[in-house]
Amino acid sequence: MAVLQCSQTLILFSAIICFALTGEPGDVLPPNIIILLMDDMGWGDLGVFGQPSKETPNLDAMAAQGMLFPNFYTANPLCSPSRAALLTGRLPVRNGFYTTNAHARNAYTPQEIMGGISKDEILLPQMLTKMDYVSKIVGKWHLGHRPQYLPLKKGFDQWFGSPNCHFGPYNNSFRPNIPVYKNGEMVGRFYEEFKIDRKTGESNLTQIYLEEALMFINVQAAMKRPFFLYWAADATHAPVYASKPFLGKSQRGRYGDAVMELDDSIGRLLKVLRLLNIENNTFVFFTSDNGAALSSGPHESGSNGPFLCGKETTFEGGMREPAIAWWPGHIKGGTVSFQLANVMDLFTTSLALAGISPPSNTILDGLDLTPVLLNQDPGELQNRPIFYYRGNELMAVRLGQYKAHYWTWSNSWEQFKTGINFCPGQEVPGVTTHVQNEHTMQPIIFHLGRDPGEKFPISVLSEEYQDALSRISPVVEQHKKTLTPGVPQLNMCDVAVMNWAPEGCESLGKCLTVPKSAPWKCDWPH
Repeated sequence: MAVLQCSQTLILFSAIICFALTGEPGDVLPPNIIILLMDDMGWGDLGVFGQPSKETPNLDAMAAQGMLFPNFYTANPLCSPSRAALLTGRLPVRNGFYTTNAHARNAYTPQEIMGGISKDEILLPQMLTKMDYVSKIVGKWHLGHRPQYLPLKKGFDQWFGSPNCHFGPYNNSFRPNIPVYKNGEMVGRFYEEFKIDRKTGESNLTQIYLEEALMFINVQAAMKRPFFLYWAADATHAPVYASKPFLGKSQRGRYGDAVMELDDSIGRLLKVLRLLNIENNTFVFFTSDNGAALSSGPHESGSNGPFLCGKETTFEGGMREPAIAWWPGHIKGGTVSFQLANVMDLFTTSLALAGISPPSNTILDGLDLTPVLLNQDPGELQNRPIFYYRGNELMAVRLGQYKAHYWTWSNSWEQFKTGINFCPGQEVPGVTTHVQNEHTMQPIIFHLGRDPGEKFPISVLSEEYQDALSRISPVVEQHKKTLTPGVPQLNMCDVAVMNWAPEGCESLGKCLTVPKSAPWKCDWPH
């Protein structure tokens, strides 16, 4: 379905960009593509979405100049699977970024994970090479830290950032600090060469990531080559951090400081595009990898606005994301699109923008959003569903304003009793349960227009319930019938594969002793 729609868009869209930018066909570069992916930033963290402190003036201005998506979703409520979905255009259950070690469990890529993005998956930068794009990732990768999984092996030309979250500090005996890479070699480690002060929250990482992005943009603009920049800053992931000029500035505490610095960085990035006179040929999309991590709150988490729960859950707070598209001269400013959209659409949309056909013999879950972005007939996009997966289980489906839950739970009683709460202050009886409850025979259905917080299930005896179920059920049946799960990549762990001796450690004198291999099945409690 996505392949057909994207193919139909290519010829028309290629003509549009040629004429719109130059007035003459055939002598213009395809548009640059910038994806700004935040980490654990919630839907309610932006002023334009109602955050009362109004501390995101640049993102609010970006929305005023572009298109706001209030109904934009991630593909999974956790970092690694959502990033794999973005870069492949495929659900994690298809691309292998899930676990079968337990039912409906979130899995990701900590240091001890043995797996990573499958060699059979085709990533966006690999596709963009067909139109001579230069691709760079700045920030967190999170698709596997072993050599065969790193960005330069998967189509990126340049990289500055880390393969894992910035957890730490560690003492390098039982667990090494996370390395920071420049292209194919490490240039230091978090908490060592790249400081993060856990007490004060001070770190210059966002500034470093911004400088890397601006340098890349300037060089590619001078060389007149199309570029893809994937800016995956992680300051809003606990432990949150900000540089000294931003610390203590926010009404929201340290998390707000991090948001303010990211907002400022994005404003500076957009300003450089204008100064270089390439803003009309640069498509920029801002979003987050999953909902705000309420379990890290209140000091190190954001806001999911009116939505239920947060990161790790398939309630709206875990999967609905802030999203803004910006492309002066093409996207009408001040537009709000209520189109249901998904982070996987960025893969397919980017290919359409670049004039590249989707990979053959590959089922894509992402759809081409260019008709929506360019105010054309949305076609099949109008009735597209949103699938909410947690690990290997389809938990819920949204179609139009209706969302049907086939399974519900927040987290286990074992976790909850230790103080880990994915839904603090938001418990809904029979919905935010601490055991996995199946509702496949009689799904719990909410109308998200009237009840965005998922607090008032529609009565199963009502005509409205039966009508909604009659439309959603065939969608679920068709999806399951055509789904072939990928080989799970997140099942096995081993201390020997941690970041003991990354490429480049020798020249820095930073190699650590690798312990004996002893693989085990990873335990995913959430």
